[in-house]
Amino acid sequence: MRKSIALCAALSLLTLVSCSSNSNSAQTTLSPSFDEVIASRRSVRSYDASKKISEEEVRELLLSTQEAPSWANQQPSKYYVAISAEKVAAVQDLVGSNKDRIKDAPVLIVSTFERGKSGFFHGNASNEVGDGWGAYDNGLSNGYLILKARAMGFDTLIMGMRDADALRDLFSIPAEETIMAVIALGYRSGEPKRPEHRSLDEIVKFF
Repeated sequence: MRKSIALCAALSLLTLVSCSSNSNSAQTTLSPSFDEVIASRRSVRSYDASKKISEEEVRELLLSTQEAPSWANQQPSKYYVAISAEKVAAVQDLVGSNKDRIKDAPVLIVSTFERGKSGFFHGNASNEVGDGWGAYDNGLSNGYLILKARAMGFDTLIMGMRDADALRDLFSIPAEETIMAVIALGYRSGEPKRPEHRSLDEIVKFF
């Protein structure tokens, strides 16, 4: 009897270990390392039309941008999400020659920042950069966005070619916000090549 109890206990323990191991394995598969995210991120110019992204997933993605640092925690970045077929089609017409490249992206996100916040103290510019700090903070926020997107299995393309006036009208974007970029969000349809990068010694100097 004691042997049977011991055998059952051993089998139970092995089952728990196996389940735990499988769970950890699945978690590892679903959660790439930071280095893997950076290494696999690309500016993607061709998207898989058969794959969609839900509003819930976009909300999870944009939550990550709220963790980005900003001048005195001013959080100047704002996002306007085109996710309905009508709005996506409208934005596609406003990104110049990128239209064909992002025609199958299911989501397009307009990124802006509020002027007069980052880089200012009591309404006065704190240094010569001025509202450039708002653009800087928006870039940091967008950086979080595209890396989180890759961690979730998505791909992105940041587009600086855009009709800012038409986008402002389309989304009723306030006049005090500067429109920076349109970001395509979707799934890559193929494996893009890694572009060549300058050597570290060309961009870094140690003193």
